[in-house]
Amino acid sequence: MDTASPDQPRSDRVKGFLVKTAQGYFCLDPRDQFVSKSILQTGAYGLGEIALAKQFCDAQSKTLVVGAHIGTIAIPLSRICQEVVAIEANPATYELLRLNVLINGCTNLPTYDVAANHKDEPIQFVMNTHNTGGSKRMPKFHDQAYFYDNPKIATVRGVRLDDFLDSAGFDVLFMDIEGSEYFAFLGMQTILSRARTLIVEFLPHHLSRVAGISVEQFLAPLMPHFNTLILPTKRLVVGKDSFLNLLQSMFDQNEGAAAIIFDARPNLRGLEVSHGETKVYAGVQA
Repeated sequence: MDTASPDQPRSDRVKGFLVKTAQGYFCLDPRDQFVSKSILQTGAYGLGEIALAKQFCDAQSKTLVVGAHIGTIAIPLSRICQEVVAIEANPATYELLRLNVLINGCTNLPTYDVAANHKDEPIQFVMNTHNTGGSKRMPKFHDQAYFYDNPKIATVRGVRLDDFLDSAGFDVLFMDIEGSEYFAFLGMQTILSRARTLIVEFLPHHLSRVAGISVEQFLAPLMPHFNTLILPTKRLVVGKDSFLNLLQSMFDQNEGAAAIIFDARPNLRGLEVSHGETKVYAGVQA
């Protein structure tokens, strides 16, 4: 028997709660203890990543956000870019993303509920609730850290983005997909070839435990397309011949970064890139 009163809806009917922030209005997942909790406590999330991405975008930019979550990056970027396309694999999170795009009136922000993959095929997907942003493809190794909150396992649509987006041209790619990067790269070689800048997370355990790949494998699909690597938090800018040594060193020390930047331009001297309080003058190895 349902004893909930009209003004006290059952918790299983509540999709989210709406908050106003400087980044826009967001419908939040009440179970999420990371992105949603941060927004509730501080009124913001991902400001450093947004500021970083904005340094590579302008009013003419077409940007692809892969792993858009509830839109905390994609929605602010849509206000300064010509178009932002958002991809989100988690079907529960996608519901909130779509609501947030509508609530904020983002007419230049199409969204798709698919997983970026190397093949057009269904994939098993771990839908975490404690940290919904940590949801991911079924890891190669079933570490407790990925399953501690007893997540549901869903089957989601995996697509080659080159085919799904018809090899659309994007200036900037922003990717945060919890270990699926390598598989996404393999399925978007044309998109990568047309992009100027790729901003992507780099976490050693995602490579080794989720994807089951080496640093060299991670880099292989990127090497034909990018000439410069910028690590804002390490104050480093290096050329293609140093990609492997630098990232392998980070991997060996279990050192991750929320955002590393690959750029197609071979000479970025004079470009200032900042992340939080860190500033890097591209072309100068600090």
